[in-house]
Amino acid sequence: MGESESRRAKTLGHGACRHHHPRLEAGSERKLAWAIALTTAFVFVEGAAGYWSKSLALLSDAVHNLSDALALMFSWYAVHAARRPSNSRRTYGYHRIGILTALANAITLVVLAVWIAWEAVERIKSPAPPVGWTMIVVAAAAIFINGLISFWLHSDARHDLNIRGAYLHMLGDALTASAVVVAGLIVVFTRSTLADPIVSLIIAIVILWSSWGLLIDSTDVLLESTPKGLDMNGLERSLAEFPEVVGVHDLHVWTIASEMIACSCHLVVDDQQVSGGQRIQRAVAEMLRDRFGICHATLQIETDCCETDSIFCKLRKNPLQTDSHTH
Repeated sequence: MGESESRRAKTLGHGACRHHHPRLEAGSERKLAWAIALTTAFVFVEGAAGYWSKSLALLSDAVHNLSDALALMFSWYAVHAARRPSNSRRTYGYHRIGILTALANAITLVVLAVWIAWEAVERIKSPAPPVGWTMIVVAAAAIFINGLISFWLHSDARHDLNIRGAYLHMLGDALTASAVVVAGLIVVFTRSTLADPIVSLIIAIVILWSSWGLLIDSTDVLLESTPKGLDMNGLERSLAEFPEVVGVHDLHVWTIASEMIACSCHLVVDDQQVSGGQRIQRAVAEMLRDRFGICHATLQIETDCCETDSIFCKLRKNPLQTDSHTH
């Protein structure tokens, strides 16, 4: 990259940001495809075993695995779609598909947990003795398969909310399968009919616990909340450190998709040449990128500040109002 192109990249605030990694996404796509195949095949095996052994815990885990398979399919599609370039209709591209998928996964998990809990309570009222050894063998296979897929997805889950949703599905199912093994051992050695529905209740609680954070995070992104962990007060102080900047208002920071943070604000400066304003704009964009990981900064330089009582913009539905801001 030439010097002028490098300078232009930094001016836009994209120099050190992760916008698009085709190799990483292609690798994630392959991992998800293998995970879908393994999970789908195992759903039929576990479901049949649960029905034959009269184990609600196995049936619950089979349904959980089915939701895992659907979650993996959604995640695969999201990774595939995110590689499509932006266009005049979707100027940010298709990265938000991953966030929508994460939200759908979280809602599915919550509904699934409620259903399992309901069935477990019904089984406690009307107990049916399951076949313990079948529970143990099938659940042990579930631990291996879900653990293997979780291992595949672990590295990508740290960088992508969509992959994180699939990873949590698989990790949660590996943990709940462990509980099914314990229930099977109790059934074998004590002949208890309560171990199976009690473990099913534990599975429901684990599913709720694993899905809650994903539900909140994906909702925050869609509501364009301030990214988790970003210090807005620190960002305001950093902007105030520039002696040329005499005021800041209409400040917005939001997440486009996983690890893609955007910012827009108005910077008030003294009247000067256009080149001077561009230098300030470039310096602020570099600071936002280096200190806060903000990879897409839209900075408006102005010398006259419109009336505002807050650094954050108050949007109004009616653009004809005389006191509304123009963006």
